[in-house]
Amino acid sequence: AQRLAAQQRKLIDHEGVLRIDGALDGATCDRFREYVLKQQRLADEETAKNVDVSTEYYGVENRRKNRCDLLLSLVADENADEADRSVIPDVLSKILGAEGTLRPIYDELVGPEGEFYEFACVITDKGSDRQQIHPDLPFRSKSPLYVIFLALQDVTKEMGPTTFLLGTQTLEERTKFDDYNQKDEQLANANARLALLKKGDAVLFDART
Repeated sequence: AQRLAAQQRKLIDHEGVLRIDGALDGATCDRFREYVLKQQRLADEETAKNVDVSTEYYGVENRRKNRCDLLLSLVADENADEADRSVIPDVLSKILGAEGTLRPIYDELVGPEGEFYEFACVITDKGSDRQQIHPDLPFRSKSPLYVIFLALQDVTKEMGPTTFLLGTQTLEERTKFDDYNQKDEQLANANARLALLKKGDAVLFDART
């Protein structure tokens, strides 16, 4: 597993993004998806009562049409039933636990002292505006953050999947992106990939990409 992770690290260093099939089993994906949708309904109810609490439930995506970035708590609700209290620990254990499917690449990229920065779910509905091409973070000489997208259902072309531009995590490519005289040519010639995923597949990427 560590030898595989070392090879995966080379791909991420070169291209900025890596697809990993079958990171989470289908049954756990189904449980987690139902949990997430339940949390979305609860968040909608609470923000309908008081819009000022929206930042406790949502990230930036809640300000866009028919999509939200739902923040998920690692602290279990004491009033929830056992099934709901166990789903997030089960997911994290299967992905990042001692025998987790993504634990070797996690250790390879950030090491055992790496910070778990955020846990959230992007939810898009029909009619959502497509995202513009963008990097998540300003350029730094070393990647400050790696992101894992985990598909809880099949992601098809019609659903507007995330587009990744391979190899754009470098200073050279970021300089082009920030220069309007070079940006159009960069985008036109980009080595682009759509995150077309099956349920349980993951995409891991350098946040500078």
